[in-house]
Amino acid sequence: MMGGAVLRILGFELKGLAGIGLWVLRRRHGVPEGATVVTYAKEQAFMLGLMTFAMAVETVIVDLLLVAFDVPAWIRYTVLAADVYGLLFSAMLAATCATRPHVVTPSELRVRYAAYFDLRVPLDRIAAVRTSRNYNEDGMVTVKDGRLTVAVASQTNMTIELTEPIIVVRPLGARAEVTSIRLFADFPDQALIALGAGQSALS
Repeated sequence: MMGGAVLRILGFELKGLAGIGLWVLRRRHGVPEGATVVTYAKEQAFMLGLMTFAMAVETVIVDLLLVAFDVPAWIRYTVLAADVYGLLFSAMLAATCATRPHVVTPSELRVRYAAYFDLRVPLDRIAAVRTSRNYNEDGMVTVKDGRLTVAVASQTNMTIELTEPIIVVRPLGARAEVTSIRLFADFPDQALIALGAGQSALS
């Protein structure tokens, strides 16, 4: 169990590094030709950028203080490594959110959050879709009372009701059965149109 979680976390790190590469190349992961991209990163971009800037400033200031107080080198380098990893983590999160959007194809809705969550929902399992804004969601990917929530900046703005339960795999590998999904989209109306067109094509 613990080993599986460690491997999943390692996988997240590798996907995060790959995400930075895709971000630099202005490419997206898992978006086939003809699919509709449903972005979700815009709402958190400002806060994530502000947090990254603050961490960068803190890294420099802390390192200068450690040098000024003649702190042993091994302590200084340990703190510096932790701070640099924090900056790298922020970059990986921003990159994977931008390069791994939700995707609507003629056969499925792919719900994602960065490198940490990926769920494929066949369109014929979707009973109804509506806009529904919530501002106080807990956590990024949660399951409660049969409802999956994939939030951005504690927000969701779309609700999807399913015709029958589906199994979701949570970030660390736990499985759960859900009958509805709440998620966030930068432009929910466009997502509604894409999902409506996809369901019409299936019927």
